[in-house]
Amino acid sequence: MRLKIHVDLDYETEGLHAALLAIEAAELPDQHVVKSALDIQDPISVVRVPADEGLGVRDWVQIRDRLTATYSAEVEIDRPVVDLPSLSQVPVHELPGEVVKFLMPSRYCQSDMFEDFVNSEFGSLTGGALVAVMRDWIEANVEYVRGSSDEKTTVVDTFVKRQGICRDYAHLMTTFARAAQIPARCVSVYAPDVEPPDFHAVAEVYLEGGWRLVDATGMAAPDTIVRIGAGADAANIPFLILYGPNELKDQKVSVKRA
Repeated sequence: MRLKIHVDLDYETEGLHAALLAIEAAELPDQHVVKSALDIQDPISVVRVPADEGLGVRDWVQIRDRLTATYSAEVEIDRPVVDLPSLSQVPVHELPGEVVKFLMPSRYCQSDMFEDFVNSEFGSLTGGALVAVMRDWIEANVEYVRGSSDEKTTVVDTFVKRQGICRDYAHLMTTFARAAQIPARCVSVYAPDVEPPDFHAVAEVYLEGGWRLVDATGMAAPDTIVRIGAGADAANIPFLILYGPNELKDQKVSVKRA
């Protein structure tokens, strides 16, 4: 599958400021960036740096008064459909070192607070079968409501309120998996069926020696997703951080099947 991606960003600032931009599709074995272009209007400087987990890149941008950026890309996805319930769980004592940190609680995903709930609600299952049931529980029990959360909302808030946006669904999926001793992380992505069209967030769980994409909102199938970046939770995968006063003027994201 090939996706066409187009992003327009326009933010007004005051004076000289730095911005960290993470909107470029990552080049990975299961997704190939056929062509891409990032155009930043009148930057003072632009420096590309590697993103976390060796997945994707970020751009340090120095701007004055305004950040206006356009990104377009075509990405070929070559990711086989996996039968999630059939995947086995890797025993914790056999996990590779670079994966172990994704068992730990993080800023927005306090997984240690959910161990009793996960054991009582899903305790008879393991591996991919457990992940599938947890995904379905989240989709059935949480309502997608725009504006229902912000940068302070943790997984505890979402669990109590039973409302959220994509990052909150990803936090719940990540948290439940970690509470069941399955490494999990959050991933920023593009996907064609997201409504309303926007940057999207999903979870990845570590099963049978590899990372498996899981979208608890039900909007994005794993074989239609283009990864941008990955990290412990939403604190590690923002598409933009502007260091200074700013005001959103315009933001548009389009992801279509080619």
